[in-house]
Amino acid sequence: MEHQPFTRHREAALALLHRATGLSRKAGGFLGQCVVDPSPMTPKQAAWMANLLVQEGLPPLADEQVQ
Repeated sequence: MEHQPFTRHREAALALLHRATGLSRKAGGFLGQCVVDPSPMTPKQAAWMANLLVQEGLPPLADEQVQ
Protein backbone atom coordinates (compact mmCIF):
# COMPACT_ATOMS: atom_id res chain seq x y z
CA MET A 1 0.00 0.00 0.00
CA GLU A 2 1.46 3.35 -1.03
CA HIS A 3 1.14 6.24 1.40
CA GLN A 4 -0.29 9.58 0.33
CA PRO A 5 2.08 12.56 0.15
CA PHE A 6 2.10 15.03 3.01
CA THR A 7 -0.09 18.01 2.11
CA ARG A 8 1.50 20.38 4.63
CA HIS A 9 5.11 20.70 5.67
CA ARG A 10 4.01 20.79 9.34
CA GLU A 11 2.79 17.18 9.19
CA ALA A 12 5.94 16.08 7.38
CA ALA A 13 8.14 17.75 10.00
CA LEU A 14 6.19 16.17 12.86
CA ALA A 15 6.47 12.74 11.24
CA LEU A 16 10.22 13.19 10.85
CA LEU A 17 10.66 14.35 14.44
CA HIS A 18 8.66 11.36 15.63
CA ARG A 19 10.35 8.74 13.47
CA ALA A 20 13.88 9.87 12.64
CA THR A 21 16.82 8.78 14.73
CA GLY A 22 20.16 10.50 14.74
CA LEU A 23 18.97 13.86 13.46
CA SER A 24 21.56 16.58 13.72
CA ARG A 25 20.84 19.55 15.95
CA LYS A 26 20.55 21.70 12.82
CA ALA A 27 18.01 19.33 11.22
CA GLY A 28 16.02 19.15 14.45
CA GLY A 29 15.92 22.94 14.68
CA PHE A 30 14.83 23.19 11.05
CA LEU A 31 12.04 20.67 11.57
CA GLY A 32 10.90 22.40 14.75
CA GLN A 33 10.67 25.69 12.89
CA CYS A 34 8.65 23.98 10.15
CA VAL A 35 6.18 22.81 12.79
CA VAL A 36 5.47 26.29 14.16
CA ASP A 37 5.91 28.47 11.05
CA PRO A 38 3.12 28.11 8.48
CA SER A 39 4.82 30.29 5.85
CA PRO A 40 5.91 28.57 2.63
CA MET A 41 9.34 27.02 2.52
CA THR A 42 12.07 28.29 0.24
CA PRO A 43 13.20 25.97 -2.56
CA LYS A 44 16.32 25.10 -0.53
CA GLN A 45 14.22 24.26 2.55
CA ALA A 46 11.82 22.16 0.47
CA ALA A 47 14.76 20.22 -0.99
CA TRP A 48 16.16 19.59 2.50
CA MET A 49 12.77 18.40 3.74
CA ALA A 50 12.40 16.14 0.70
CA ASN A 51 15.82 14.62 1.34
CA LEU A 52 15.01 13.94 5.01
CA LEU A 53 11.72 12.29 4.03
CA VAL A 54 13.49 10.01 1.54
CA GLN A 55 16.14 9.05 4.10
CA GLU A 56 13.45 7.97 6.56
CA GLY A 57 11.30 6.18 3.98
CA LEU A 58 8.38 8.55 4.47
CA PRO A 59 6.02 9.82 1.77
CA PRO A 60 7.07 12.96 -0.10
CA LEU A 61 5.58 16.41 0.22
CA ALA A 62 2.72 17.12 -2.16
CA ASP A 63 3.27 20.06 -4.48
CA GLU A 64 3.50 22.92 -2.05
CA GLN A 65 3.72 26.64 -2.51
CA VAL A 66 7.37 27.62 -2.19
CA GLN A 67 8.69 31.17 -1.81
